[in-house]
Amino acid sequence: MSKIVWSVAAFVAAALIDRSLALLVGVWLVAWHVNSWVAGHESRLARMAAPTLFGLTLLVLWELAVHLFAVPSVILPPPSAIAARMATSGGILWADVVQTVFKGALTGYVMGCGTALLTAIAIDRSTFLQRGLLPVGNFVAALPIVGVAPIMVMWFNFGWESKAAVVVIMVFFPMLVNTVEGLKASEPMQRDLMRTYSASYWQTLFKLRLPAAMPFIFNGLKITTTLALIGAIVAEFFGSPVLGMGFRISTSVGQLALDLVWAEIVVAAVVGSIFYGAVALLEGVLTFWHPSQRE
Repeated sequence: MSKIVWSVAAFVAAALIDRSLALLVGVWLVAWHVNSWVAGHESRLARMAAPTLFGLTLLVLWELAVHLFAVPSVILPPPSAIAARMATSGGILWADVVQTVFKGALTGYVMGCGTALLTAIAIDRSTFLQRGLLPVGNFVAALPIVGVAPIMVMWFNFGWESKAAVVVIMVFFPMLVNTVEGLKASEPMQRDLMRTYSASYWQTLFKLRLPAAMPFIFNGLKITTTLALIGAIVAEFFGSPVLGMGFRISTSVGQLALDLVWAEIVVAAVVGSIFYGAVALLEGVLTFWHPSQRE
């Protein structure tokens, strides 16, 4: 009852200030109560419906706010204008996705994460690398991307190769740190048992330590999915051919084509979510034995 009273009071207060504001508050309160009711259920359908309703509510409020308060499109275009621009610019958006995601981000992601995994195994075998490489890695990981990207463009030209190089730098050390910690996850009693079986280092690595490190490895893989996409997009601000999401965003801002800018942002968010979801799905398949997956 207190929630209803609070909601009515908020609506009345908004109505006394402005009718447009009252409409926005009314829509938000109704959606909030419906979403709270849906989120209170434990079914799988309810778990999917709750975030969907919340996202739709934000889009409706965005659309209403732009029209009710006459917000200029160069400041904030409505979702309907962004959707219309996405529908008419499908070819441009797809070409940008291919250039930025598949050529730059994905290539650098595979190279960086793969190299980090192999380097972590080398560090595990070498005390010198444990004491010498990891501190240097922490230093390099702190380098700002706006300083690294122009250098990579000068080294590898304006093509997707320079963007992939930036992505390699961004994903390498988060993946390395997670893998090194994961290789320590197996318990001493388990390693002693492998020694009693006269298992070699590589047998212990592949049969015990790498499986135990899988949750850590996938944690690094999931973290670096977003880093890879961000790195590729930002790198394109410092030089790229006439393709790419970062190139399109920077040029469209100069042309005041904010609907195309937001279309690129939406596509980047969708692609990043799919990328993360694919890695999470692969984690569930390969680490089904882990308690977090069983739950």
